[in-house]
Amino acid sequence: MITGFWIAVTGLVLVLFLAVHLGGVLLAVVDPPSFETYAASLHQQAWLPWLEVALLAAGLGHPLLSLQRTVANRHARGPLAGPLRSRRQGPWEPVAALAGRAIPWSGSLLLLFLCLHLVQLRWPRPAAGAELAALMEVLASPWCLALYGAAGVAVALHLIHGTESAVRRLGLLVPANAAALRLGGRGLALLLGAGFTLVSIALVLRPAGPLLAGG
Repeated sequence: MITGFWIAVTGLVLVLFLAVHLGGVLLAVVDPPSFETYAASLHQQAWLPWLEVALLAAGLGHPLLSLQRTVANRHARGPLAGPLRSRRQGPWEPVAALAGRAIPWSGSLLLLFLCLHLVQLRWPRPAAGAELAALMEVLASPWCLALYGAAGVAVALHLIHGTESAVRRLGLLVPANAAALRLGGRGLALLLGAGFTLVSIALVLRPAGPLLAGG
């Protein structure tokens, strides 16, 4: 129970970060000068290192706790048990089932992407006013662009399963609100996943010209 609780909490912390991060990155598409101002201001905040430590703890704790829980569940079910299958019906259910089966792969891809993203754009951090230029340099590589797009798809798949799993582990999923929470979680998953993928594509397709010329 305790492990499941912390899997849910760390996952929801990361979802909140993704939502805020997507809002900031969207500025790079619609208003590059505001994006640079936002990034420079953020990096000057005294609380940012503490936030990054908390996010690092959540980012490492979530997959480790999930792996521990998966191993424990497999031992409890025995070596001959087949995969769990949902009996729910509806147009979303095949996608939800796929997302559930893909959890190890989508999580691994996201962890790989996070490591690469930090190396490319945070270690070292670009100078003030050079954030967008650094991001555009990364996206100029077809392989990196493909990875950024794939990471968006992985976010969507991971959250289609993960949001429902989190609210269930927190005891919030009951028959009276199950349909609404599932729909809301899946909508959020598609919004974040598509958002990150489309932002990467939109940046690459921006008309050539000064990066800080505005939207």
